[in-house]
Amino acid sequence: MKLVVFGLGFSAKAFVDLASDRFLDITATVTSSEKAMRLTNDYCHACVFNDEYADPKIFDALREVDAVLISIGPDEKGDPVLRRFAREIENSKAITWIGYLSTIGVYGDAQGGWVDETTPPTPSHQRTHMRVKVEQEWLSLGASAKKAVHIFRLAGIYGPGRNPILNLVQRAQRIIKPGQVFNRIHVDDIAQTLLASLAKPRAGAIYNVTDHEPAPPQDVLTYVAELMGVDPPPEIPFEKAVMSEMARSFYADNKRVSNRLIREELGVKFLYPTYREGLQALANSGEGKTF
Repeated sequence: MKLVVFGLGFSAKAFVDLASDRFLDITATVTSSEKAMRLTNDYCHACVFNDEYADPKIFDALREVDAVLISIGPDEKGDPVLRRFAREIENSKAITWIGYLSTIGVYGDAQGGWVDETTPPTPSHQRTHMRVKVEQEWLSLGASAKKAVHIFRLAGIYGPGRNPILNLVQRAQRIIKPGQVFNRIHVDDIAQTLLASLAKPRAGAIYNVTDHEPAPPQDVLTYVAELMGVDPPPEIPFEKAVMSEMARSFYADNKRVSNRLIREELGVKFLYPTYREGLQALANSGEGKTF
């Protein structure tokens, strides 16, 4: 099999590293020549794709590829991959699996209630409205071109180099908003979910990729402090917290997201079922060793 990855970011790279021995050839896009040189290795060739340029090798790869993973978010005009490569993807004779990485943000605010893949999206923000639009465009492409498109709605992603342990090192705020919970997902569990779907394609599938336990953010930071043997930061009421508009907007949505479908249909067995296992493993690996 051959794979094309649009956007070799945090999640996509974890998948490429995990699945490298499953593919004869992997082509992945990055936004600059410097990144392409740095990220090209024995099993993955990185090519430049940005608003101004698309490496011709991407078009060549799409003619023979079996699987396509899209890990580039939409811009204000929509999906950059669809704008540039929709015709090549539709016309490909070889593609049997397409995965699009989306977000559980499309569900909007459920006031702390549970949602699953049957819950209609009710996005709260312009960026998540665009996510819903792009999801539908990919599903429509799959239906018209008879290709198995899969939507993966990811929870808050963490893993090596990107996690609450490092946030605590940088003196994160312990923000309190009563009743607020978030789901999370370790990047390695995203990778294994994608691999499970690749082995069991289902056209039009939508999957929530999230851990077992939605939890208040202050509880997670308190647990991190316990792991590191330090006092947690002081509690700060949400109304008084200093944060970016983007960060504040995440607190507008409050929901518990079910992962039952990936467990039952794809047989995913979580490496890190909750934030506790994931953060313990990161602490054991030396994250936050400056404490």
